Amino acid sequence: MSSENTTFKNPPIVLILAFMLFLGSCDTLNHLSKSLDMGIPTESEINSGLKQALEYGTSYASGELAKENGYFGNVAVKILFPEEAKKVENTLRSLGLGNLCDQVILSINRAAEDAAKEAKPIFVDAIKQMTITDVRNILLGEKNAATLYFESKTTNTLESKFKPVIQSSLEKVGATKYWSDVIGRYNKVPLTTPIEADLSTYVTKKAIDGLFHEIAIEELKIRESASARSTLLLQKVFGYAERQGT
Repeated sequence: MSSENTTFKNPPIVLILAFMLFLGSCDTLNHLSKSLDMGIPTESEINSGLKQALEYGTSYASGELAKENGYFGNVAVKILFPEEAKKVENTLRSLGLGNLCDQVILSINRAAEDAAKEAKPIFVDAIKQMTITDVRNILLGEKNAATLYFESKTTNTLESKFKPVIQSSLEKVGATKYWSDVIGRYNKVPLTTPIEADLSTYVTKKAIDGLFHEIAIEELKIRESASARSTLLLQKVFGYAERQGT
């Protein structure tokens, strides 16, 4: 058998590797070509793509916060004592009542987690009501444009839905009792000024603040990270938005 035939039947490993690299490069180039050559999305695609992204982002954010430790285990949104009650906490901890303070903090975060379950349908409804002008303004607006939109359109509804759930949850997990105990004990400390704080109103506000904080994170992900765009439609719509911003 000639050396020529032997080379053909048993190609050197270098040639095999080179061929594999070539195929891989072609695949990468094809992918990049498709990403770059998606063109300008139609009005319908912009509408569908943005709403798809917003529904996913708000559902994910509210779903994560609704889990056990969604608030309590997330340092960015964990609800602590109200600012006006910080001196209450500090005083009680100095008196050896830190466990009581910890119970208050755990219970108010559990209440917020219960309330977060109410958020998804509120956001879905707000998304359905968006006009094409709203959609375009959000897509081509600032990096927190969607979050600001939701804040303006849903805060009142979230408050009305969250507060009764939080009030009920505070009672269910004993937070109302713990809070009464905390305030009661603090108010008995000599030379302190008695304090009153509406716990359910405070927790409702902080729960909603935490929700918008997480939505803003999800919005930023899809605006800045191509890997967060899980469909061709999202790639086309947000790729277009990126090009408009350059």
